[in-house]
Amino acid sequence: MTNKSQLRAAALARRDAVDPSARAAAADRVLRQAGTLFDRPGHVVSGYWPIRSEADPRPLLERARLAGASIALPVLLDAETLCFRLWQAGAALEPAGFGTVGPSAEAPFVIPDIVILPLAAFDRRGHRIGYGKGHYDRAVAGLVASGVQPLLVGLAFAVQEVDKVPFEPHDIPLDYILTEDELIAAPKPG
Repeated sequence: MTNKSQLRAAALARRDAVDPSARAAAADRVLRQAGTLFDRPGHVVSGYWPIRSEADPRPLLERARLAGASIALPVLLDAETLCFRLWQAGAALEPAGFGTVGPSAEAPFVIPDIVILPLAAFDRRGHRIGYGKGHYDRAVAGLVASGVQPLLVGLAFAVQEVDKVPFEPHDIPLDYILTEDELIAAPKPG
């Protein structure tokens, strides 16, 4: 059986091999595939600022903002704690941990209604492999424990799909996976 580390490494290598011009073209295709998923006035939509070869959620965040949503970005408060801060378009960004940037410490914390998650690999059951630190798993588990059930959308390139992600009890499945080729609705348990 292939383990998460092997699947992560292989999927990231495929993602890294996507030509930069193809990555840029994929952003437009992702917007089309998303349909009206992010058109939710009054909601808080959290994305992320892309690093390395990640799929870029910024066009989705801009679409959500134009539809009337508030935008949030994740920040690491310490080695274990990921939280979400409100971000106004054009506001300065600061180092937010894990090599990315986010809103300043003055920006208020918010609870997202929709969370766009980066990932290394995914399967069609809605399972994802992240970068191995568990930041999003802990953050989402904390939201769920507080009674909040955000819509979870993994953003990836189609080449990051794997047949089966090993699923562990602490893993929280995604509701959707959005790629440049399709919007995949994960099956609901039960």
